[in-house]
Amino acid sequence: MTDKNIPPSLEAGDRLDRLEALAMSGRVDRRGFIRQATALGLGLAAASLKVDQAFAIADNQKALREALRGSYDYIVCGAGSSGSVVARRLAENPDVKVLLLEAGGTDDAPSILNPSVWYTNIGGPFDWGYKVQPFEGINNRTILSPMGKALGGGSSINAMIWARGHKNDFEMWAREAGDASWGYAHALEIYKRIEDWQGVPDPARRGKGGLLYIQPAPNPSPLAPAMVEAAASIGIPGVADHNGAIMEGDGGCAVANVRLRDNRRLNVPTDYLHPVMAQPNLTVLTRAHVNRLVMDGKRAAGVEFEWDGQIRRIRASREVILSTGAIHTPRILMLSGIGDAAELKRLGIATVMHLPGVGQNFQDHTMIGACMWEPREPIAARNNSAEATFFWKSDPSLDTPDLQPFQIEVPYASEVHAKNAAPGAWVINPGIVRPKSRGFLRLTSADPKAMVEIHANTLQHPDDLKALRRGVEICRELGNSAAMKPFVKREVMPGPIKGKELDEFIRNGAVSYFHQTCTAKMGRDSMSVVDAKLKVYGIEGLRIADGSIMPRVTTGNTMAPCVLIGERMAEILKA
Repeated sequence: MTDKNIPPSLEAGDRLDRLEALAMSGRVDRRGFIRQATALGLGLAAASLKVDQAFAIADNQKALREALRGSYDYIVCGAGSSGSVVARRLAENPDVKVLLLEAGGTDDAPSILNPSVWYTNIGGPFDWGYKVQPFEGINNRTILSPMGKALGGGSSINAMIWARGHKNDFEMWAREAGDASWGYAHALEIYKRIEDWQGVPDPARRGKGGLLYIQPAPNPSPLAPAMVEAAASIGIPGVADHNGAIMEGDGGCAVANVRLRDNRRLNVPTDYLHPVMAQPNLTVLTRAHVNRLVMDGKRAAGVEFEWDGQIRRIRASREVILSTGAIHTPRILMLSGIGDAAELKRLGIATVMHLPGVGQNFQDHTMIGACMWEPREPIAARNNSAEATFFWKSDPSLDTPDLQPFQIEVPYASEVHAKNAAPGAWVINPGIVRPKSRGFLRLTSADPKAMVEIHANTLQHPDDLKALRRGVEICRELGNSAAMKPFVKREVMPGPIKGKELDEFIRNGAVSYFHQTCTAKMGRDSMSVVDAKLKVYGIEGLRIADGSIMPRVTTGNTMAPCVLIGERMAEILKA
């Protein structure tokens, strides 16, 4: 007899992971755990140890929920790639009481744990379901803008790529903040401290023995090393690590760094949050939707949130940290009276602090789906199905790579180009990672449950379109190269198109990398929202630690930089 929440199609190891996750959330009892674990081949002693660990968490969190306090030292809103880090680091001090609020549920669903089906979460119950507003740059299409809604946030539904960013990203952050501790040297120190890198050793740049297990995609599809070879043949260096020296220079191509192990996703809570949830000083509430801040004048005194069918207000004796991401952090600020005064007045919200930069400066990476090929014979997808990537310049005169295409082992395409896809096809999709287009967010209502409008303004800046033209050219050159020939029956799209036809292909193929950032940026100008210590200007007791504080989006996937931001926040608070 097996638990109905564990699909019988899962492998034994995946079933055990799922079983352990269910135990941590209190959804399977001890006897049932041991019975099922031993049936899956785990020895009785090992099963007993695992059940003790899992139920220590479940029992502790149940007790903490039942004895919810009226005040905590810190309230962290959002258990994503930054908030999980902040909560864990603060809770390392046993004398500090921490409340962590997450709007989504637990992170134990098979679609979260299984790395091979990550894309099935898009538009599903673990995604907030946002879409960007129609815009002429993408032919007035409405495209998905996925955001994780579960413990782990985006790290629970993303493609698990660990991309730390380019040296120049952090140097720019430091200049904007006026604080060298945001620069590359310190960023590198943090990354080395937290990483447990399993690839080719690089002591100058990669860490070993840290919390975060990171490896090159194991036993990848033959497409991945073939793409590295193809890149080298056209002058893009093939390297062992895309987070190594190439991210201090002009770029290169590699098998992707991924956050998975033994065919299981490693979201950020796996390493940061789960190990400390048995502590009595860390309370984690899931399905707790933050409505607004509780304000005492210009001080954030606590948080109003909906949980267990009730509106609750809990105070923070020290500080509130918003880590709800680049969409919801500005939403909470605006609903609390912090934002552009004219926008707040439009919705009947009293202004507490006029900060016109709240919700502005929206940035995201754009991928073009798809440059597609039909294989000679079926190619089984492995790991996360996206096992090779490269960073390169669309124009040699640039100081930093602005392109990050991905080789993907499934026909990943926009809704327009998917109509022309071939069964079993694979793609090399170009993507721009230093966009010049800027968007904004707009509240539609003072109702805390109302969705925010995302005006992404994708491809608004002509340089973004120009860069993606070159991206398509490079991807076609790779896909049609000698190294990829064994895997190609025919090129499905786009073919040798130019001019307006190419531009239409790009506009119709544009999709989000779902790297929403920069909507409460760190800096010193009039549009900045937080200072170098991540304090919200003009408000006491309130800081922000998530992707919204980036002055400019990083060069690559944003999970790793969001972890870095969480670590920086913890350093600042514990200083």
